[in-house]
Amino acid sequence: MPPSRAASDTIFLHRNDLPDGLDLGNMVAIDTETMGLNPHRDRLCLVQLSSGDGTAHLVQIIPGSPGGKPADCPNLKRLLISPDVCKLMHFARFDVAILQHSLGLTLNSVICTKIAARLVRTFTDRHGLAALCRDLLGVELSKQQQTSDWGAPELSPEQLAYAASDVLYLHALWEKLEALLVRENRRDLAQACYDFLPTRAKLDLLGYEDPDIFSHRSN
Repeated sequence: MPPSRAASDTIFLHRNDLPDGLDLGNMVAIDTETMGLNPHRDRLCLVQLSSGDGTAHLVQIIPGSPGGKPADCPNLKRLLISPDVCKLMHFARFDVAILQHSLGLTLNSVICTKIAARLVRTFTDRHGLAALCRDLLGVELSKQQQTSDWGAPELSPEQLAYAASDVLYLHALWEKLEALLVRENRRDLAQACYDFLPTRAKLDLLGYEDPDIFSHRSN
């Protein structure tokens, strides 16, 4: 595995896997960047992780050949399947699906801040990460690099900063949202949703996103 490099004092870029011995604690914020939104067509390009300490570790996933499968990523896979590490995500349904499909594993111990927001912030339809960070944390996130080319061999400093921002605030955001879930007596309901996420992702990958098997629609 090529050596890691520090993109800044708080952002570290790794190629194809996390470095040996890196301990990110028992709750890790995780996000992904891909070539598009179809897991069967669009490859996984980047996995962002943060322990909540203000630093982000970005794993650039480089296929072994054009259009080929990604590298084995044993350290990253070990973290993703560990029942002792809580994976904190925003819109986990997509991230879980792309990780399960691309890396050939099943995640567990997942928390989704978007589900939490939709359960307790029923007075608004603004549940995106940028809106939540602005409303709950007073943090403005730039989405300027959202649609850039994440499959490029060399990612720009602007891309790396954008990717890191998607995980750097999730711990603080979850703290706010969990308190609201407890206040509204919906923490157990949220947990039931989280426990179902790996299965929901498998259904999406099998093509049951539309039509949704939970829908009343019969045609």
